[in-house]
Amino acid sequence: MPKTIAERLRDLGYALPQIFSPAANYISWTRSGDLVFISGQISQENGQPAFIGRLGDTMSLEDGKRAAELCALNLLAQINDVVGGDLSRIRRIVRLGGFVNCVPDFDQQSQVINGASDLMVAVFGDRGRHARTAVGVSSLPRGVAVEVDAIVDIAL
Repeated sequence: MPKTIAERLRDLGYALPQIFSPAANYISWTRSGDLVFISGQISQENGQPAFIGRLGDTMSLEDGKRAAELCALNLLAQINDVVGGDLSRIRRIVRLGGFVNCVPDFDQQSQVINGASDLMVAVFGDRGRHARTAVGVSSLPRGVAVEVDAIVDIAL
């Protein structure tokens, strides 16, 4: 019998984090038809920023990948809220948008955001393969290294 999404997460050593209310004038997610748009999730644990710094300065590529993976876990927690805990309703991760806090000459944004992409594929298999953007920025909220947003196709 195939494993559930929750079982795959556990087997990979992950637990979904608690979700927190937005810090500004926006909502965590919105739905239009079968598509759910998840607001950018920063690298935070227990409501506190994690992986503070800039890639190419105070942070290594591996730190950046772990930060992106943490963003993906926070995205999954938001998605879990959307589907009422039934992650089997996710038909596809459609798109991830990744933002990397980095110095101007840093050019490995795509490698950093692989931390989020790899987790989605590990959890959802082919349904986790997605279109993606990975861009460098001069700063991110609360000084974190990475932020990732998502568009997800869900079964109603």
